[in-house]
Amino acid sequence: MTMSQNNPDKDDQTSGSKKTISLPLSRVRLIMKSSPDVSSINQDALFLTTKATELFVQHLALSSFNNGSGKETNSLSYSDLANTAEETETFHFLTDILPKKILARDYLKSLEQVQDEEADI
Repeated sequence: MTMSQNNPDKDDQTSGSKKTISLPLSRVRLIMKSSPDVSSINQDALFLTTKATELFVQHLALSSFNNGSGKETNSLSYSDLANTAEETETFHFLTDILPKKILARDYLKSLEQVQDEEADI
């Protein structure tokens, strides 16, 4: 006797809970399988990872919206996400992925300053 025969409500719960996911499971599976440490992925692990990812993205977006300029314009911009990643300790690990935008001329000026400082040493 399989588990689903033992507990018919479990299948109903699983199919109902899959409807609450917005991210495509196939993409999440592909990302998970890209790790050399992963050989096979359990359906429950796939579902939980997908749901956790959605909740994380939702939390990041909500925090960025509340802390950024989005309230006035009712929108969320890249700079709001980058500021949240830089200013909030919880999201600080995202600073490499969401760097603040900088103009090329500003970057070149700061690069020249660093090179001048290194030449003085």
